[in-house]
Amino acid sequence: MQQIIDYLESQSERVIALQSKLVAIPALGPANQGSGEKAKADFLMTCLQDNNFSEILEINAPDSRVDCGYRPNLIARLPGKNSQKNLWIISHLDIVPPGDSQLWNSDPFELKVDGDKMYGRGVEDNHQGIISSLLASLAFKEQDLSPDVDIGLVFVSDEETGNKYGLPYVLDQRPDLFSTRDLFLIPDFGTSDSRMMEVAEKSMLWIKVSVQGRQCHASTPDKGINSLIASAAFILKLEELQEIFPRKDDLFTPGNSTFCPTRKEANVPNVNTIPGLDVFYIDCRILPELDVQEVYDQVRLLGKDIENKYNVRTDYEIILEEQSAPPTDPSSEVVLRLARGIERIYDVKPRAQGVGGGTVAAFLRRREYPAVVWSTLTGTAHQPNECSSIQNTLKDAQVMALMAIDQD
Repeated sequence: MQQIIDYLESQSERVIALQSKLVAIPALGPANQGSGEKAKADFLMTCLQDNNFSEILEINAPDSRVDCGYRPNLIARLPGKNSQKNLWIISHLDIVPPGDSQLWNSDPFELKVDGDKMYGRGVEDNHQGIISSLLASLAFKEQDLSPDVDIGLVFVSDEETGNKYGLPYVLDQRPDLFSTRDLFLIPDFGTSDSRMMEVAEKSMLWIKVSVQGRQCHASTPDKGINSLIASAAFILKLEELQEIFPRKDDLFTPGNSTFCPTRKEANVPNVNTIPGLDVFYIDCRILPELDVQEVYDQVRLLGKDIENKYNVRTDYEIILEEQSAPPTDPSSEVVLRLARGIERIYDVKPRAQGVGGGTVAAFLRRREYPAVVWSTLTGTAHQPNECSSIQNTLKDAQVMALMAIDQD
């Protein structure tokens, strides 16, 4: 273990060199007006070949929107002593657009290094994961050591815009590569203190609610039905959902399901008109044990009360509906190996935790693969001046390498 740790501590310049190359390749998907991930995949392919990875697999998802006609997915494997088990580390190639260039202090596609921090679009999301996993593998190769389990590096496309051409495609096309005995780590979410190991996700339900009344002049309100008043009453009534669904789960923070009114569309453009239509949205993050359909049905029942009281009509449109995947067992081998590595390298006590948003781990968990999401991040993904830490990159690589070494 110490030989691997010492080697990785010396790789700061390599981190900078790799980040510099990756940042200069704007791997934007076509949905973000980009040409796809091919150039970045080509660079990584060359890097893998130059470092004598002999087992490299390309799984290209057809996509006519990009010039090359496909979205690349790469898999590289480093054989270990136990070929019956793989540690898969899954990172994504694509990035999000930089946004307003005036908000950046430097060119988002030219790496800026300031002490331990590196700035540029993609440095944290997800170059850090790519580089950490690559260096973890190289630590064994260049020290002429063998991990106790096979290490598989997976670099996928389309994570930022739907995953249709990324990990789900790989899992569908090559299910023979993966097993429920394997260990799956996704270094694409985490906290700055390294403690959080994401093992579960809440279900998501986004609902568009339209409240239809009758428009009229504000000086004669009795001639109309004020949809804004009914809509406001409906929004306040949603608080009853907390009483209807009181279940709590300490794995999550917050530990309850949440039902939040969020966006509201504009109604009438002038002050002296009573609106006949009011539209708002609800974002529901629902504990995995609950049925999304049951929550939707309860929202509609609350709407019936509003209809009867205010003489309006309510209509509903589901914008997003996603029942969560089964959680990864906090006592599973992948979580225990990760926790051991975090404690050794970061000297903190990690905790298994659920989150309110979705990650690509859901695609693995639905296939009963034990997956955990973890990395040590600054939390600047998708922001202007996105940054990543050189030391976090190296220490995360040390944790990944230790996961491939059996417990003494």
